Amino acid sequence: MSTTPRRITPLLAPSLLAADFANLQAETERLAGSAADWLHCDIMDGRFVPNISFGIPVLQAIHRHAQQPLDVHLMIEEPQNYLEAVRDAGAAGITVHYEACPHLHRVLQQIKKLGCRAGVALNPHTPAWVLQDIAQDVDLVCVMSVNPGFGGQSFIPHTLQKVAELKELLTDAGSEALIEVDGGVNEQNLLPLVEAGADVLVAGSFVFNAPDPVATLAELRAQLNGLFTAAD
Repeated sequence: MSTTPRRITPLLAPSLLAADFANLQAETERLAGSAADWLHCDIMDGRFVPNISFGIPVLQAIHRHAQQPLDVHLMIEEPQNYLEAVRDAGAAGITVHYEACPHLHRVLQQIKKLGCRAGVALNPHTPAWVLQDIAQDVDLVCVMSVNPGFGGQSFIPHTLQKVAELKELLTDAGSEALIEVDGGVNEQNLLPLVEAGADVLVAGSFVFNAPDPVATLAELRAQLNGLFTAAD
């Protein structure tokens, strides 16, 4: 089954993993009026990935001060045991890793039953075709463009081809799932990623290491608007 790919304005989701953890309230509040569409929150357990970030209480605290929806990325083993708690902490969307879920379809249904957007993340070594049988059951696919676990890594160039392959797979399946790219996103690869099929761009270090994160997000938004204006 093949349909004409829909065209949406790409979304920007700054990753709070790169924010100042000592000032998360201030970091969250200053993004309220920014070009950020979502706030990306990475939860790591030190088992699925070799790092620990933050857990449910911190997610709750972020939610109290956030104006944008929270896009929660679970880089953890056995994510099915934490879905309800993550939803209750304020998640609008919950993304689990393909590699962490032997019963992925069941986990996606659990997330949807909780009223959240159901996402699947693919590590760099995992090909897009593994999602062929659940393409119509997923709301978002997060393509990891770095190895998960640490911020500040360099973008893996092969990601562009993988996004294009994933876009073709989803289109052929009649799926309206969004394609999200997470890791090493910056002003140089932003537009090529969108042209390849990305719908959501997660940027961490590039945004929060800038002198003015709000201005940096505005610049990225201007680039995206320019791409879509030129195409019209």
